[in-house]
Amino acid sequence: MKILVCISKSPDTTAKIAFTDNNTKFATDGVQWIINPYDEWYALVRAIELKEKDASIAIHLVTVGSADAEPIIRKALALGGDEAIRVNVESHDSFYIASQIAAVAAAGSYDLIFTGKETIDYNGSSIGGMLAELLNMPYISLATKFDLNGTTATVSREIEGGEEVCEIALPVVVSCQKGVAEARIPNMRGIMAARTKPLKVVEPTAVEPLTSIVSFELPPAKAGVKLIPADNPAELVRLLHEEAKVI
Repeated sequence: MKILVCISKSPDTTAKIAFTDNNTKFATDGVQWIINPYDEWYALVRAIELKEKDASIAIHLVTVGSADAEPIIRKALALGGDEAIRVNVESHDSFYIASQIAAVAAAGSYDLIFTGKETIDYNGSSIGGMLAELLNMPYISLATKFDLNGTTATVSREIEGGEEVCEIALPVVVSCQKGVAEARIPNMRGIMAARTKPLKVVEPTAVEPLTSIVSFELPPAKAGVKLIPADNPAELVRLLHEEAKVI
């Protein structure tokens, strides 16, 4: 069995966000890059857990990005991936990225494709669905539990007011979120082994992006707080009504 895990490079959550070129580009100077947490902690780790139960499973990683994404891929290999593929192109268009991953997936004939539920920079949550459509595969989103019995997967996902349990035959695309696995960190053996694991670079397929970034905008700065004495609830009510306009 072959599992493909989609990996994305994201800025660290502590990174200072700024824009350049008249607010049309993200300023990358001094930014620490990490594996997108939903891809690392849940999608990749769940694939690793499945391999620990069945050593015949092969875990391949795919990312769409330039050479500066390779340290991120090496870390994912250190965690437990067997080999990696980098599509040599930068893009922020979800359809374009999904199309590049779909080309890799189609060539590799994968039984199972994992993605994180979204990236922490754009929060688009769209790659998994697009990927499934391009590959003509079923898609289950926001998985909180994933079990595999032969070629049948049982997937639990949160829905409004409860939980939904789906049973589906492979191949399938699944996006993963908190609950599907427990986060791990690479050990020294994995870090050393990652240096020699295959990392193949392929050129992108010809696809027209559907979207482009016009501009970025930072949220307004937070205003100061007002402290109201506990013995003056009437003033608190007045401020909530007249200034905050929430009651």
